[in-house]
Amino acid sequence: MEAFLTSTAVVALAEIGDKTQLLAILLATRFKKPWPIVGGIFVATVANHFLAALVGEQAASFLQGEWFRYLVAASFIVMGLWTLIPDKFEEDDEPKAGRFGPFITTVIAFFLVEMGDKTQIATIALAARFETVVPVMIGTTLGMMLANAPAVFLGNALLERVPMRVVHLVAAVLFIAIGAWLLVQTAGLVG
Repeated sequence: MEAFLTSTAVVALAEIGDKTQLLAILLATRFKKPWPIVGGIFVATVANHFLAALVGEQAASFLQGEWFRYLVAASFIVMGLWTLIPDKFEEDDEPKAGRFGPFITTVIAFFLVEMGDKTQIATIALAARFETVVPVMIGTTLGMMLANAPAVFLGNALLERVPMRVVHLVAAVLFIAIGAWLLVQTAGLVG
């Protein structure tokens, strides 16, 4: 349950103001069909985060050892610092209107934009930390949906009311706290 709850909280906070959330708003304003977009986000996130969690879990089982635990702890701290740098959605990232409808366009665009993104890397680190795939994947997917579904339905109005700096700061503190806790545990300072 800890893996699920931690994964949900970490990704929900990290996703606010992320470029995939900006992509969700862009798709919503372009297609004006929220349900296929939400469905596309869900499918793309499940696929992407399943693969990310699998990589993290396999890395943890393959790379056992104290140095690997320190590496995972450091990755959480780096993610925390990275979270303080707000994402900007670039025109090159914008999906082109084509022959696909909102669902397929969203699945493809979200899957590709999520590659190497903060939340994908966080999913890898979470799966490495908890050495499990399914609870992490379900948690990170729920976190993505908690952050992106309202963005699809409420769009820019939501982003104008949410203090992004505070959200990024809370997410950064959460990442850094997890990393610090792992460092303390690995060093044997707590049980």
